[in-house]
Amino acid sequence: MTEGTETQGEKTEVLVVASKLKGYIKAKSGMNTSGAVIDAISNKVRALCDQAMENAKREGRKTVMDRDFI
Repeated sequence: MTEGTETQGEKTEVLVVASKLKGYIKAKSGMNTSGAVIDAISNKVRALCDQAMENAKREGRKTVMDRDFI
């Protein structure tokens, strides 16, 4: 399992299941997946979550909801 990368001395956690992501890409396209994709996707998920948290805060909520990801 990929542990993540270090950014400015801070370890980032992988937020996706590598085998599921690789399986999805393989099933949909027949393509293999580079190990670096897992970290890139985790970073994208992290950015989406950060924005969703901001949206929830702006609306005065302490719960992130599906509508916060729009």
